[in-house]
Amino acid sequence: MNGADSEVGRLATVMLHRPGAELKRLTPRNSDKLLFDAIPWVGRAQEEHDAFAEALRDHGVEVLYLTELLQDTLEYEAAREEIIPAVLADRQLGDRLAQLTRRHLEGMDPEDLAQTLISGLAREELKTGRGLVFDLMDRHDFVVDPLPNLLFTRDSSVWIGDRVAVTSLAMPARARESLLTRLIYTHHPRFAGIEHLYEPWLEHLEGGDVLLMAPGVIAVGTGERTTPAGVERLCRRVFAMGLAHTVLAVPIAQQRATMHLDTICTMVDVDTVVMYPPVAYSLQAHTVTMTADDELRVAEPRPFLEAAARAMGIERVKVIDTGLDPVTAEREQWDDGNNTLALAPRVAVAYERNVETNARLEAAGVKVIRIAGSELGSGRGGPRCMSCPISREPLSALA
Repeated sequence: MNGADSEVGRLATVMLHRPGAELKRLTPRNSDKLLFDAIPWVGRAQEEHDAFAEALRDHGVEVLYLTELLQDTLEYEAAREEIIPAVLADRQLGDRLAQLTRRHLEGMDPEDLAQTLISGLAREELKTGRGLVFDLMDRHDFVVDPLPNLLFTRDSSVWIGDRVAVTSLAMPARARESLLTRLIYTHHPRFAGIEHLYEPWLEHLEGGDVLLMAPGVIAVGTGERTTPAGVERLCRRVFAMGLAHTVLAVPIAQQRATMHLDTICTMVDVDTVVMYPPVAYSLQAHTVTMTADDELRVAEPRPFLEAAARAMGIERVKVIDTGLDPVTAEREQWDDGNNTLALAPRVAVAYERNVETNARLEAAGVKVIRIAGSELGSGRGGPRCMSCPISREPLSALA
């Protein structure tokens, strides 16, 4: 059964994207636009990702690959007819180039089409291209942009209960990721009958900002990527569908190092989080609930940890921080030390390079599964960012 009601229930099924040719498209000229802070060594990134996937399998997790799901989905004509026009809706192409590119994509088999939708299409690769827009493009310009950030599958969808929220990504370089993810959830037989909680054309909302604190309690960060309007839309939908009784709206700094809530806070147990020290006790939250007449009730801000404990019905939320030394804490936060992936209560995957954070996790009784991430982390994302849980055991199963 698909779905999740927490961040820490035993992970049963996860969706990953193994990095591929799209990373080879990154250059110093385009890396900023494509949201990468460095040019990764692709072969090593693939080795690191394979080791990550194997670590998950070793702990009984079923691993689904986005590329394979997309290839299967593109076997269906309805899926092809939906995605090709959507990809070519870019106004920068013009009518003539869009028409020729459409013919090119329509002639591809599902495997080649999936690869092109992910790794992009450069001008020099479109042999049938012509027209004014085509002639004015540089040979290395993209007719269809690559998606190097597809590696971070957490952002384009998140499961809340038995529904999937296909998110609305804020950065133009990532917008097509949600279209591909939605295509899979809509047309792949594996997800037949699944209801969508959110859609890509709604207000900006990203999965990295959504934490399932406990059954019925969701924290949503709002900052660089998720807008207040996105939080409000999600609140209305989860309340209307009975998927939550409380949402904690959490403002976070609008900067690269803290782009999502899960860059500063993730859960490693039913009552324990790992957090970046400078924000652990300064982070605020507005508690949002639904009134009897279906209006949102928004409380005055309170300390996040206090508001979370109250909503979760526990005395306090325990905190494991990334070290008291300011330099170490800042370095390990930048290297995704807070971005852990829980496989079960007190079992988490983390980057091996965050030595201080991992030591503190183990001292607190958390089993740490270390993975390499020197190349994977060049896009600013850790194990949680790189994984979309499709199915977790409900916390009630722990009782």
